[in-house]
Amino acid sequence: MFNGHPLPYFQPLIDTATGRIAGYEALARLRDEEGNVTSAGPLFTDPSVNPADLLELDRCIRRMALERFRDNPEGFLSLNISPLWVSQLTPDSPLPSLQLLEEVGLPPEQVVFEITELQGNIEQLRDVVKRYREAGIRIAIDDFGAGYSMLDRVLALEPDILKLDIQLFRKAASGTGNSGDFVRALALMAEKSGCWIIAEGVENEQELHFALECGARYVQGYLFARPEENFLPNDAVQAQFSQLRDHYVKEKLAERAQLAKLRRELAVLFSELRQWLSRGARPTDLPSPKAYPWLLRCFLCDAHGTQISPNYEWTGQQWRSDPRYLDHNWSWRPYFYQILAEAGEDSRVILSNRYRDATSNQYCLTSGLFIDDSRHLLLVDIDLSRL
Repeated sequence: MFNGHPLPYFQPLIDTATGRIAGYEALARLRDEEGNVTSAGPLFTDPSVNPADLLELDRCIRRMALERFRDNPEGFLSLNISPLWVSQLTPDSPLPSLQLLEEVGLPPEQVVFEITELQGNIEQLRDVVKRYREAGIRIAIDDFGAGYSMLDRVLALEPDILKLDIQLFRKAASGTGNSGDFVRALALMAEKSGCWIIAEGVENEQELHFALECGARYVQGYLFARPEENFLPNDAVQAQFSQLRDHYVKEKLAERAQLAKLRRELAVLFSELRQWLSRGARPTDLPSPKAYPWLLRCFLCDAHGTQISPNYEWTGQQWRSDPRYLDHNWSWRPYFYQILAEAGEDSRVILSNRYRDATSNQYCLTSGLFIDDSRHLLLVDIDLSRL
């Protein structure tokens, strides 16, 4: 049927809370007569391969993986489940995967079923997933973020775990375009829906740091271990992970120190701008921005977020007044509500989250301070690339 003997390989998933191996993903392999091992993955996307043969291969490897893992006293085993095959089951018929678990004798609580593709009938899949969950099995969705239809899967199946799409994750970790913000938004959505995140394909320290920044509960990849035929001790990579996590914490502490420095500089700038306002707010009297290389612009709003002054921007030689945004209301921007919460004459300087400015296409922060007994809101836009 296939060129080689089927067998499962296992790649560990590292718990970012402990650095210990929390579980394994079972992967399909074929070993030929010379002992060479190759992935069976390409067979499952090859339209020339008989689907019945694929189903037999999948169930064979799944049984072997469960039997091998049965003697593992702790942790979980993640197994891929094809929605296309699930949708071929007749309603209310016995589920082969649950029957297999019972035959092998592995507690369902130690198993995660990973939904792989976007095919199959979503309503039937939802019913089957409900039965899996009632049996005690956790549900994961693979390649999260790879397409809009994947969001439909999340809403329909309400998974316990989301596995970030590996290509999107790597692009985001490398800082390509705005993919990082997109993945952070996905991770935030996962957190709000009560899902744990798995970051797979972690091959270097930069990718690990990004996974931690996204709040990944588990990481998986060559940085820690390649798929192997045998299991590792649960603490096999704990020392390595702890060292790398310490590097990440030091980086974050350095970022915090930089942010504290920015806040101190902003406090001085706001003091100068308030003096400038009290002297008549003539553009020619604006303070020199040379001490603030990150300064993009400053402007004034009323307490409801409507802009009542032009934008004042430094051209490199002089201040330029741009009146185009007079009477624009910015209360829809998230930072407005952050600052509103601090309203009061003694309110502290507030910094927004990072965002991309639609006008300049730059990544920015906005800082604000309520003044004049909270009647006016003084705002400063910051160019992140100059920090």
